[in-house]
Amino acid sequence: MDKTYFISQSSSLTLIIFISLIFAILGLYHSKKYQGLSNYLTANRNIGLFSLTTSLTASALGAWILFGPASAASWGGVGSTIGYSLGTAFPMFFLIYLGKKIRKEFPKGSSLIEFMRKKFGKSLFKLILLMTIFYMFIFLCAEVTAVAVLINYISGTELWITALIVLISTLTYTLYGGLKASIFTDNVQMIVIGILLLISFIYINSFNGSQFSFDFIKEKNPHLLSGSYLPSYTAGLTFFIAVAATNLFHQGNWQRVYAAKNFETLKKSLIISFFIIIPIVFYMGFTGMVAFSIDPTIRPDLGFFSLLLKEQTTLLSLVIIILGLALTISTVDTLINAISSLIIVDGKATFNLNNKTDYLKFSKNVILFLSFISFIVASKGFDILYLFLLADLFCCAFVLTIFYSFYNKQLNEKTAYISIIIGLIGGFLMFPSPDFSKSLLVGVFMPKELFGSFVSQSLLFLSFVIATFLPLVVFKAKKF
Repeated sequence: MDKTYFISQSSSLTLIIFISLIFAILGLYHSKKYQGLSNYLTANRNIGLFSLTTSLTASALGAWILFGPASAASWGGVGSTIGYSLGTAFPMFFLIYLGKKIRKEFPKGSSLIEFMRKKFGKSLFKLILLMTIFYMFIFLCAEVTAVAVLINYISGTELWITALIVLISTLTYTLYGGLKASIFTDNVQMIVIGILLLISFIYINSFNGSQFSFDFIKEKNPHLLSGSYLPSYTAGLTFFIAVAATNLFHQGNWQRVYAAKNFETLKKSLIISFFIIIPIVFYMGFTGMVAFSIDPTIRPDLGFFSLLLKEQTTLLSLVIIILGLALTISTVDTLINAISSLIIVDGKATFNLNNKTDYLKFSKNVILFLSFISFIVASKGFDILYLFLLADLFCCAFVLTIFYSFYNKQLNEKTAYISIIIGLIGGFLMFPSPDFSKSLLVGVFMPKELFGSFVSQSLLFLSFVIATFLPLVVFKAKKF
């Protein structure tokens, strides 16, 4: 049975336990001397340039980069790769301006939700909080599932085993040390990720020769690089809008905005992270185009692995396992601490609990419950891409309204609420069914024949565009 896999299950399991244990010990040891709520939520607002940069970058990346960009590039071409890269990196650039404003106006804060609570009433604030936690929970499920599937593909290790080890080790040090532990382990994990990605690039470039080039792609699948290939544009815009919108609501990013020791440090870290993220995500998408050009029958999301594991070497299999674990754990600890911090900071205004409630303890109980659900999801190997896209749609409907309110003092809660609801309704009407063949509006309420081929073939793209920009209609209407 083991002959069908790249390495044995016992070797894989040993490595998973070893790597997870190292990160847990590092997190526990480092955070032992940094206790207290301030360290748990904002790392005592004293993080320097190197630590902040590596933490922002490691948290933005995740095991999804090993699958998503390569899969998208196999049908969306270079446009989807560019869109994915810019969408992942763009929030870093945007946070320079938003971060400066929110640190100035709310210097003692620790979340975007707190700022929104001051701006709007409790009704809209609770909706924003619910959407943010929902998105990050889906992200948590996606990351644990991705690494479990990855290691199962390489060694046949059962999904639940990987999921359990990763969750227990990450929960152990993150619930103890909070943001301080998360940032410290991110530093180590990002160094590991950088080295292993460089090794993979050198290997793939060396052993695939002239095939690892734009010329080879142009020869085999010229449409992937063609300026007239429409899906390249729609895919690029789809991923840019979806990924950028969701990352702007990532509480892990906002914690790090507040954790920087000063704005100058924050600004430099965000700029450096922006320029590190783009080539990494682009490289992963490029491997998808190359792999698809070599073998069109390959599973799109396995493009990177098909190039790297062509010789089925044990050493490279170990490299991928370590890379996958580092990417996953760096993201999972960020998500765990981010959700926990939201419950601590905004729990009192959200939940009708008695005055003696310990919200730190309450948040940890909620995290354990959510982690248990994510363990079940990962153990079953559910395809959660569709649910992830649904979470993206929610973020798209919120994004312009929320961030427009930063600069428009006239935007009240009622207008904001209506704009978000209209954006959600418009997006849902166009959001594709699980098989992407139809939507509520196109194919259910109205025959597909009434719409052109562009509409029926671009439902995901149109749903994100409508959900994002339809709220502008409300803003304009409000002025007249």
